[in-house]
Amino acid sequence: MRIPLVFRRLFFILVLLGIGLTETSWLHAQAPAANASTTARDGNHYPPFPGPFYRGNSPTDRRFTGFYCDTLKLVYLVALFMLWVWTSEWIDTDSRELKVRPKVWNSIVLFSGVFGFVCSLCSPGAFLSFLSMTSGYAIPLGIYVAERNKRVPDSSKVLTPRHLKSVGMRLLSRVGVRFHSKETRSHAGGPPIRLIGKSGKGAGEIDRSRQVESSSGYVSARELIYDAILRRTTDIHLEPKEEEMSVRLRVDGVMYPAEPFDRSTGDALVNIFKVLSAMDITERRKAQDGSFRAEMENRQIDFRVATQGLQGGEKMVIRILDQGSSVRRLADLGMRKQLVEQMQAIVSQPHGMFLTCGPTGAGKSTTLYAALQEINAFENNIITVEDPIEYKMANVTQIEINTKAGQTFSTALRSILRQDPDVVLIGEIRDGDTAKISCQAANTGHMVFSTVHANDTIAALFRLIDLEVEPFLLASSISAILGQRLVRKLCVDCKEAYKPSADLLQKIGLPADKVDKFYRPPKQTEGVCPTCNGLGYVGRVGVFELLVINDRLRDLIRETPNMTAIKAEARKNGMLYMKEEGLRLVVKGTTSIEELLRVVK
Repeated sequence: MRIPLVFRRLFFILVLLGIGLTETSWLHAQAPAANASTTARDGNHYPPFPGPFYRGNSPTDRRFTGFYCDTLKLVYLVALFMLWVWTSEWIDTDSRELKVRPKVWNSIVLFSGVFGFVCSLCSPGAFLSFLSMTSGYAIPLGIYVAERNKRVPDSSKVLTPRHLKSVGMRLLSRVGVRFHSKETRSHAGGPPIRLIGKSGKGAGEIDRSRQVESSSGYVSARELIYDAILRRTTDIHLEPKEEEMSVRLRVDGVMYPAEPFDRSTGDALVNIFKVLSAMDITERRKAQDGSFRAEMENRQIDFRVATQGLQGGEKMVIRILDQGSSVRRLADLGMRKQLVEQMQAIVSQPHGMFLTCGPTGAGKSTTLYAALQEINAFENNIITVEDPIEYKMANVTQIEINTKAGQTFSTALRSILRQDPDVVLIGEIRDGDTAKISCQAANTGHMVFSTVHANDTIAALFRLIDLEVEPFLLASSISAILGQRLVRKLCVDCKEAYKPSADLLQKIGLPADKVDKFYRPPKQTEGVCPTCNGLGYVGRVGVFELLVINDRLRDLIRETPNMTAIKAEARKNGMLYMKEEGLRLVVKGTTSIEELLRVVK
């Protein structure tokens, strides 16, 4: 409920009148009481007056004669009232933009403010009056700020130490007092993000931002990275055109176009990112790769950069690896409870091999990282071999392969088996040597985690056989295979329900009498939803297919590897296909049927 301006002015006038009436009525009430007590003592003589008699607030200044209003209280009340009016307007606008119950908060702010001002007028002392006014203003404001800060990124939070510091520095800068620090220098003229490059000589990270901060496109580079992070982007694509550098962002697995740059600015951006990634800026035909990182909102974000020479220029893809958004446990992946329990039992085995399969970008590495979190890193020696290291883990030995130096997955795996590992994570099984060594490691008392590119769990088995792994070796080493995809989650603030048709339910294999409604993104909206920015989806959730290898399946793999027979036996053991697992999310309203059919065939 928004407060009209005319009512606010009227309330302001009533407050001033109330102050005057309160003070005047109090004085008139005190005078008869004093006279009555005097008369009661002595009917013939008046007692001596304790001090000089005067009318008003000041005994010496005639300008205040007859003025019985408390000046300090009036000034504080007027200032707090104006601040309350401004705050109520800000809460009304902010709550509507963020959809944080605007009607509820407008009502709370209105009635708490009125109640606080009324209590201040009725309070007998100055302390209680100040306390009533301040509480009626500050308490609802503090509760609202706590709720709205949970829905916005750290850079948009208010009344935090960082926000108060920035406000104070801006106010001081207006009067000529300026602070020059490393943080303010890097943030000046752009978003609050600091880019840090790598040395390219194996010496670690150095601050290369000073080498490029004088470039014409440096501010644009920081704005591009900052905007991509706020949009939850996983990949930034810079694609050269004839007259411009087009920009596309991959958000939740789907590409969206962004505002392009002119060609000169776009080329400058590519050079800036190449310098930060320790690449050769003079080489534009050969493919290069590198990495850099950034500091934003008291956290570090890593970036993987890859370039490719094209006919019309040089294309660049930047992969964003945000450590703050990494999954911590298997339960956070969106699996049903029974599947989580099965996974926890598998990853806690003393030896064996656990594989995840799916296309690129299906979240296979994220699942393996979550599986490692279920293992006690203090009691076990965990070693990973990755290309490259995407997320840093505490108490885990992580090795990054270097193909230029001759270090591959197979060579690194041979060496780490002499490091007494309990758990080994291999980033990807790409060749026959890596597959054979992984199976041998699983048979010699190690727990091996890895990924393989395959469409489903059954195809992953035959993919290993195609890599010339002997069926008997595979049957004795493999423990389980998890197939997965990622589907977008519907926005909880703007999704709409609808009744699915009988033909659609029959097509996907659901009974028409047991399904009341499905959910989908809104077709028409009055305004852009601030939660999803009008996309209709926010975040992604996994759709899984778990194949647990039992004795019967081992016999089938060892004797006559047949896809149909293995699939039939897996179904007997209760394995659900990814599409069946996804329908559970559709019925719950987590995702839409269109999104599921787009990802899972």
